[in-house]
Amino acid sequence: MEFNCGRRFDVIAMGRATCDMYSEQTCLLKDSRTFARYLGGSPANTAAAMSKLGLKVAFLGCVSDDGMGQFVRGALERFGIDASHLRTDHEGHRTAITIGEISGGGKCSSIFYRNSCADLFIRPEDADEEFIASSSALLVSGTSLSHNPARSAVFAAASRARKSGTKVIFDPDFREGTWDDAGDAAAFLAQGASIADVVIGTEDEFRIFAHALLPKREFDSAACAGELLRRGAGIVVVKHGKAGSTAYEEGRAVPAPAFHQDNVTKTFGAGDSFAAGFVRALIKGADLERAQKEGAAAAAVTISGRSCSDSAPDFKTLEAFLRDHGMEPCA
Repeated sequence: MEFNCGRRFDVIAMGRATCDMYSEQTCLLKDSRTFARYLGGSPANTAAAMSKLGLKVAFLGCVSDDGMGQFVRGALERFGIDASHLRTDHEGHRTAITIGEISGGGKCSSIFYRNSCADLFIRPEDADEEFIASSSALLVSGTSLSHNPARSAVFAAASRARKSGTKVIFDPDFREGTWDDAGDAAAFLAQGASIADVVIGTEDEFRIFAHALLPKREFDSAACAGELLRRGAGIVVVKHGKAGSTAYEEGRAVPAPAFHQDNVTKTFGAGDSFAAGFVRALIKGADLERAQKEGAAAAAVTISGRSCSDSAPDFKTLEAFLRDHGMEPCA
């Protein structure tokens, strides 16, 4: 896949930019006493991971007019992300919060507080055409499709991206409890995937919208990928957890392994770092096997830390990890 490189940004990430509050104690949530605050939300985590890997990144979203919103803006900027199109909401909508439990042995869980949160109030007019055209790629999140006006904003941004030759990357980012209706989730996630150039999701996420994509068919992730390619996608990646991933393009499927990680603290953020490593390698001209391996390496580093955005590797860390496994990263 060829990207229109040389633009002001490599990627604009759009959607959830929130606060992650993760337990500082390794225990059940009921026993946690203190929490550390990090930048959160899948698109924001992916943006941070991409920036740390050396890509030029901007963010399109909405945060609350309070200290939590100010924290998110400051965190994005500290990661080197352009936040000029991160709008501050003045209508009382709050920045969402995710509470994370890290209970030991790689086990973790999370609770989402997203009632009428600010990132669901991104507006179609926030995604101005000139800004979208200034990037090689636009990363959009399925969670933003759960409610309007964010849903309309995503479809407007994707339409403007297609007109300007900006590749659309879609991450279903399915979070149980953030949708009011399972049927809506299936329909709108299928619609979002169908307008993308690149789709990256877990097998479970594909299962969520499979029946909207291929009605009356038994679930088969390869068949879902084939249908999305038929609808116009160039690349579809299905993540299989510890079993690795498979990237599909017209006429072929390319499997790639995951990296074993002895020191697993939690699995939060693995998918976001995978997407960052995969997209960076793709923009740099890597083939599908190589891009998946770089994504898997970034994920393996991230799960050894206690956060998503802060634990994502910078380029030197990714380079060292790959060399330890007999590989050189894409230049």
